[in-house]
Amino acid sequence: MFFAASKIFWLIAEPVSLVMFVGVLGIVFLYTRFARAGRALMASAIIALAIGMLTPIGAMILRPLEDRFPTPAADMPAPDGIIVLGGAVDTPKSEARRQVWLNADAARMTSGVELARRYPNARLIYTGGSAGFPEGGPAEAISARELWLSLGVPAERMMFEAKSRNTFENAVFTRELVKPKPGETWLLVTSAWHMPRSVGIFRRAGFPVVPYPVAYRTFGDERDFQMTAPALDKLSMLECGVREWIGLLAYRLSGKTDALFPAPRPDIARD
Repeated sequence: MFFAASKIFWLIAEPVSLVMFVGVLGIVFLYTRFARAGRALMASAIIALAIGMLTPIGAMILRPLEDRFPTPAADMPAPDGIIVLGGAVDTPKSEARRQVWLNADAARMTSGVELARRYPNARLIYTGGSAGFPEGGPAEAISARELWLSLGVPAERMMFEAKSRNTFENAVFTRELVKPKPGETWLLVTSAWHMPRSVGIFRRAGFPVVPYPVAYRTFGDERDFQMTAPALDKLSMLECGVREWIGLLAYRLSGKTDALFPAPRPDIARD
């Protein structure tokens, strides 16, 4: 139920689609006795779109998410395992074109391979089924295995979880798959903007992890606030940030995370 509700909600609440709907509704109202309301709706839609495309509001929303967890030190002790969260593979296009098609979060996949080479004794885990709705579709884990084998990762080092449809199921099913032991260190690889919610979910599932954020969308400096950045990039960051903040709220209200905005725990050597 939670999975279906989240998909339906985002179809309605996605910022650009919502603004366009408001604008079109305003045009319709122009030809009714609600013409004044229609003009107000059209003006609101245009202003909202202009703010999203011409200002750095997207970066302002996204930066706190991406800066929440730092990257571990390069000389950190070798982990027992590396968990890569799904979300970087476009499975419909991969299936249609018969090759692995990666999206803007592709660094999840490449960083997993990089870490596996850096730590040759660590297990490499990929967790990702199909997030398609309502029909479902091929599991991301299929494409992940194909890609990692082509990049030279030995098959015996890899494990795949292919049932999960969202981050909560990633955590639960991966814990069941690897059965982490007390004292083990597990790296969690996902996009930096997605890390706070992911860490909160894994904590709630009783699976402590060390965050390894990748696939940043912001620079982390003054360049994020330049007005000359491409308008579509600004819209993309706005959509990503709004969606993730809504996700944090929804997961907290449903009891699937341990805090509204999970943070590093300085009193614990590893998160």
